[in-house]
Amino acid sequence: MPKTMGILGKKIGMTRIYSELGKATPVTVVEAGPCRILQVKSLVKDGYSAIQVGFAEKKASRVTKPLLGHFNKSGAEAYSYIKEFRVENVEQYEAGQAISLEALFKVGDLVDIQGTSKGHGFQGVVKRYGFKGGCAGHGSHHHRAPGSIGCSAWPARVVKGKKMPGRMGNDTVMTKNVIIIDVRAEENILLLKGPVPGAKQSLLKIFSK
Repeated sequence: MPKTMGILGKKIGMTRIYSELGKATPVTVVEAGPCRILQVKSLVKDGYSAIQVGFAEKKASRVTKPLLGHFNKSGAEAYSYIKEFRVENVEQYEAGQAISLEALFKVGDLVDIQGTSKGHGFQGVVKRYGFKGGCAGHGSHHHRAPGSIGCSAWPARVVKGKKMPGRMGNDTVMTKNVIIIDVRAEENILLLKGPVPGAKQSLLKIFSK
């Protein structure tokens, strides 16, 4: 678990920016923040050190009363997403504190991004794991099947972890060392070069280093 500060964001899409020499750089546009600290968790009281962060304001009438009380306790608005960031020193944070984009990131920094990968539904082994498949000729009856999966007399069962058809994607993944190309704090926008997990409008956790 990363023990570092970060911010929550939303993947907007992709575009490109041009240098003065006309060189195009593909970038992913991320709406990062505004976020607010809802709760500070300490090692003595909660067993671990972390801060709880809210992102994407929503109407107070759209949340449950227990959640609304939790938001009011920190003096914050209602939020759609609540996530935690592990930190070493919680004394420098307090409930209700806003997380500043320009204080965390600058151009050229490397960040780690956690998100949910795109879901591809139930897929076979050819698409899911890149199996070669069988002969393409007529009458082979073995085109995209996984082939033999079992063992012989011992252990006479399918070994756990065998690569077989199943749900593909929709997993929590982390991409490391994504480069910040531009920080537009007034618009709460980050331009990132590198792989950013998830589909458009999906939630991201961006960790500073």
